[in-house]
Amino acid sequence: KTSPKKNKLMKRILVPTDFSIQAENALKVAVQIATKNNSEIYLIHSLEMPLHLSSSGDSGGMPESLFFIKLAEKHFEELLEKPYLEDLEIHEAIGHGEVYDDINEVAQNKEIDLVVMGSHGISGFKEMFIGSNTEKVVRTSKIPVLVIKNEHEDFNITNFVYATDFSENSRDSFKEAQKFAEDVNAQINLLYVNTPGNFTTTTEANNKMSEFIKEMNTENYTLNIYNDTSVEKGILNYAKENNASLIGMCTHGRQGIAHFFNGSISEDLVNHAKRPVITFKI
Repeated sequence: KTSPKKNKLMKRILVPTDFSIQAENALKVAVQIATKNNSEIYLIHSLEMPLHLSSSGDSGGMPESLFFIKLAEKHFEELLEKPYLEDLEIHEAIGHGEVYDDINEVAQNKEIDLVVMGSHGISGFKEMFIGSNTEKVVRTSKIPVLVIKNEHEDFNITNFVYATDFSENSRDSFKEAQKFAEDVNAQINLLYVNTPGNFTTTTEANNKMSEFIKEMNTENYTLNIYNDTSVEKGILNYAKENNASLIGMCTHGRQGIAHFFNGSISEDLVNHAKRPVITFKI
C-alpha cells in the first residue's frame, strides 16, 4: 500500500554541471535516483563568464561570449550521448548568472524537488575556491541539496545519519528528511551531538529526543547521542564509526541557531565530509 505522499520529493531533480568529473559523479547519482523514482532530470550549466564580458555592456565582447555559449552547447551534446542517460527525460539549460542564483531560479520556475551537485569543480577554480559555490547553494536553497564527493556505482542509502538539535524549529526540516528516507527506503538514525560548551546530561538528551520523536509519526528510526569537542567533529566521527552512507542535517540560511549549529556548520561539513551530505532548509 503506497501513501499518496510517496515519492513526492523525487519528481524533478536539478543537477548543476561544469562538465567536470565531480559534476558527473553527481549526475550519475541523480540518474540512479531518477531511475528508481521515475523522475525528470534538469541539467544546468552556469557560464560564469570572465568579468570583462559579463559586466560590460560592450558589444565588442559578443563574439567571445558567444564562444562560451557554443562551447557549453558542445559539452552538453557530448554529455547527453553517454549511455547511462538513455531512457531518461532530461532537460538542459544554460545559466548566465552566479551558479547559486541560476540554481535557485530554475528550482523555483520548474518546481524542482531535489538538487544533486558535486562538491569540487563546480566553480571552475582550483583549490582556492573549492566548495565555495556549493556552500552558497546549501545556504540559499529552499529545497534539499544532496552533495556528492565521489563516484557511487550503487547509490544505496542503508545508513542515513541525520543530525539535529531536536528543537521545535527543526521539525519541518526533519519532516523533509523523513520523506527523503522513505523515498530511498532507508532507516533514519537521529543524532544528537553533546559538546562541553553546550553540555546536556544523558537523561535530559533522551527526554528531549523522546518528546521530539513522539510528535513526528516516525517509524523506521534510531536515537543516538554522541559526545565530542564540537558538533562538526561529532557528526563526522559518529558517521565514520557507524559507516554512514549519508549524512543529513538542517541548514538555516543566514540566521544562526545559537544553541546547536553555528552559522556555517552545514557548509563546513559539506566541505569536510567524504561521505555524501544532504541538507534540508529550516
